[in-house]
Amino acid sequence: MKIGVTGNIGSGKSTVCKLFAVLGIPVYHADERAKWLLENDPNIIAQVEDLLGKEAYSNGRLNRKLIAEKVFADADLLKRYNAVIHPAVQEDAMRWEEAHVSAPYTIREAALLVESGSYKALDMLITVTAPEALRIARVMQRDGVGREAVEARVRNQMPEEKKVALSQAVIINDGEQQLIPQVWKIHHSLLERSAVK
Repeated sequence: MKIGVTGNIGSGKSTVCKLFAVLGIPVYHADERAKWLLENDPNIIAQVEDLLGKEAYSNGRLNRKLIAEKVFADADLLKRYNAVIHPAVQEDAMRWEEAHVSAPYTIREAALLVESGSYKALDMLITVTAPEALRIARVMQRDGVGREAVEARVRNQMPEEKKVALSQAVIINDGEQQLIPQVWKIHHSLLERSAVK
């Protein structure tokens, strides 16, 4: 089974996926793979440079700050940037899932599973939620960026409620409810489902 874990920036997707990994479940981190592809796939590099200019890269490394400033300030540019990377990540994820077919299930972690349409190729979608103020504070601390930069990213994401409406499970990461019991319950249910197949 192919399971997606999504949620908006700062919701705690990575923390939740670490718990699944501790339980022995293979986890595909779409954001990490996207960063790798952006710096190592010549076709993607050429497309990004065509879209954002040669300054999108510095000494072979992605200029993340410049790219974030450009794409999060221009919704059309963000859409075109995502159109470069999403198909490549989707293809990469499918190859990865094929390599892990013996696992009871796999997890694909990505903030934009719903926005990219990738969730449609999965058997189940889990959304990690947290109050917006808490998410913003987490990202400011994690990334060392100001509130305005985080709020610009938040504005470009689908409202959490829409992701929840498409999900078969929700994990609440509000700092009050414990994550481990929520993950364990879903994990146990998925193991039962995979045993039936």
